[in-house]
Amino acid sequence: MLPRQRAFRATLALLILGACGRGEPAPGAAVDGGAPGGLPAVHDDAGRRVRLAGPARRIVSLVPSVTETIVALGAADRLVARTDFDRAPEVAGLPSVGGGLDPSVEALVMLEPDLVVAWNARDDAGLRARLEASGVPVYAAAIEDTAGVFATVERLGVLLDLEAAADSVARALRDTLAAIAREAAGGPRPRVLFLLDGAPPRTAGPRTFVSEILSVAGGEPAYPALPGGWPTIALEAVVANPPDVVLVPVGEGEAPALAGRPGWRRVPAVRDGRVLGVPADLVGRPGPRLGRAARALRDSLRALGARTEAF
Repeated sequence: MLPRQRAFRATLALLILGACGRGEPAPGAAVDGGAPGGLPAVHDDAGRRVRLAGPARRIVSLVPSVTETIVALGAADRLVARTDFDRAPEVAGLPSVGGGLDPSVEALVMLEPDLVVAWNARDDAGLRARLEASGVPVYAAAIEDTAGVFATVERLGVLLDLEAAADSVARALRDTLAAIAREAAGGPRPRVLFLLDGAPPRTAGPRTFVSEILSVAGGEPAYPALPGGWPTIALEAVVANPPDVVLVPVGEGEAPALAGRPGWRRVPAVRDGRVLGVPADLVGRPGPRLGRAARALRDSLRALGARTEAF
């Protein structure tokens, strides 16, 4: 398995943990006017209030998609560490704190951050408590859908005092998604299975960012009755109600090898070559690059339709 594929699967594992452990986020970013001379408070994805005395200047993001958002806001110079799964060239020279889910609290405190963005998973409750006991504010992130992407951009804009930049990033993403949706309007809408390897395999539920950008790109989730999040799906269910297309996240230079897995050639899309590999690092990160991800999905579906004349 290639490093980028491992990174994507590790990221998805964290997303699944976050979906299981999160609270409901409060609507909107600002909840009051903030302390005198300070910033407004925001609610994170655990529903907890986060208030900083001033703009965050030394930040550690344990969530790669949030790291990308901070870079997009023009604040890469405020990041003081990265995780092993961060790919942005702007953070390549920073020290790594590891995988992001279980970093050394001591190492984090020694970096003297004024904000840590952590995964909102059940196992992270102790991490947050220990950091906050050391005086480090923590923002918990669990971004499951596109609404969560925009909420995160807005809240980070408040915490970094970069609200104009946040508005610009959000507007650019909305405009890109709207343009792609217009391109896809009126065309065929194949039923698509987004398949994550595993035992049993998982797929993107109907209320995830993957399913939402897939709809923007001109496809439809093959199994809209599945629960939200990242549910498991049985091969027999796929054989009984086959999709038109199967999407498989792959690492750089990797091709999907679904036809070689036991039983999958019983699925017509697999047998007939309607399996697409999509860039794992791109489609697996709910952040400012979602427009690029939707474009990649749109281009892949269009090319496959033209090649196979299946839809």
